[in-house]
Parts: sequence; structure tokens; C-alpha cells
Amino acid sequence: MNRKLMSVLLMASVLVTGCDALSSAPTYGALSIAGFNYTPYNLSRFVITDKYGNSASGGGDLMPGAGEGSLSCCYKLKGTEFTVKWEVYDADEAIKDLYAPIKKLHKETTIHYPPTKIKGDLGERVLGLHFYPDDHVEFELRTDLGGTRIFYSAIDSWLLKQQGKTFKDTMEDWVAFRRTARIASEGWTKYRLTDTQDLQQYVYYTLLVNPNFDQHPAIQKIISETRDKPGAFGAAMAELPTPIVEALKQGNSANSEQRATHG
Repeated sequence: MNRKLMSVLLMASVLVTGCDALSSAPTYGALSIAGFNYTPYNLSRFVITDKYGNSASGGGDLMPGAGEGSLSCCYKLKGTEFTVKWEVYDADEAIKDLYAPIKKLHKETTIHYPPTKIKGDLGERVLGLHFYPDDHVEFELRTDLGGTRIFYSAIDSWLLKQQGKTFKDTMEDWVAFRRTARIASEGWTKYRLTDTQDLQQYVYYTLLVNPNFDQHPAIQKIISETRDKPGAFGAAMAELPTPIVEALKQGNSANSEQRATHG
């Protein structure tokens, strides 16, 4: 009788959960999907698929730095191996001809995500996808709508406050913002900077002092000493000695000094 009862309960479990009840692969159900866009492009759409036929999607024309609080629901994903496909486009190119089809770039990558305990009740389970400038994507399970790791808007606002309206020249606000995002994304690509103060200083020096400022020996020393110390690069650059700042403004980086020596 006990054996028969166990068989009935097992069958009921299989009917409710499908193959998941007999599989050791982790299953993540009732997921909301959030995309976080750190590329310098607009993220129009992304799709995640697993090896079991499940898929989830999101997007919705996320501009650089956007994604926090934007969700799509509700999905199930299973396993540890996933494929992510996404589309981005250059908004600056798109606005040049509003009647021309938008030229989208199609990206794809695979992700290994080890078994992770999912927290939260139904409606609180969020899978965040972090899209980085070098086209790699990171998964993050969380229980809230936050999660942005790079704040392009805070960087742009700080620059405008520092320089006033002259900072943006004759550019439209969103064009200037995208310029900020492009430069900040370069700071991540080259030095993995994510801290807001670090990126503020990186964009400031690149845009308003010397585009090759990071080639100067003194700056290279700061970069080396502050690596993997969020906020330290920005703090050091904010206290950069005046003679070095003036040398950078005059175009004296390592490259310019080398050209002068060989000239």
C-alpha cells in the first residue's frame, strides 16, 4: 500500500512540475526579466534560451545606462547553459535620417550560470541581464527592481553641473548624453571602471582636458595603483597636481612627448 501511495504521489508531482521533478538541472520559475544596458548603443530587444526549449525576452529600446525598473514577466528557465541574443543600434546614426530603416547590430553569446538558489515569492524573482560594452553578458538573480552597476546619467549630470551649459556646446541634450556614455564605456573597456566618481573623472579628462590623458606616466601610475579599488582612481584624479593638469591641457601626454623626442 505504501509503495502504491508513493507511486501515486510521484506521478502527481511529475504532472504538476513536468520533467523538472525528475531532473537535477536547476529550474527557475516565475521569473521577471530585467536588462541593464551599459553599451553606448540603444538596446532594442534580447532573448534568452536554454537547452530545454524555454525562452525569455526583454528590452524595449533601452538607452545607455537604462534598465532599472523595466521588467517583462513571467518566464521559466532551466539548466546552467544559456544563449543570449540581442539587438542594438546607434541612436546618433538613426536620427540622421528619420525615414531610413534603423540599422541594428545583432549580437549573441553563451553563458554558463552555475546553480543558484532563487529567493523571493512569486512576483519578486528577477533575473537581471547586464550587457557590457565588450559584448559579454552577466546574469544576476535578485528580488528587487534595482541593480544598475554603471550610472551614465549621474556622470552626465555631474559634467553639466561642473561646466554649465557651455559643456554641451550646441548639442542636443540626448546627443551630449550619448557622447558621455560612449566615453564612459571606453573607461570600462580599458580599465574596468564602474564607480561613478571614477568614470566622472575619466570622462572629464578625456573630453575636456586631453583625450590621451591616460597615456601620461603619472596617470598610468595612478591607474596601476588604484586598480580594483572603486573610487580610488576618481579621488586621485580629483587631487591631481596642477603642473600635471596644465601639462595635459597643453597636450603633453606620453605619446606627444615621444613624438617630440623623435621629431
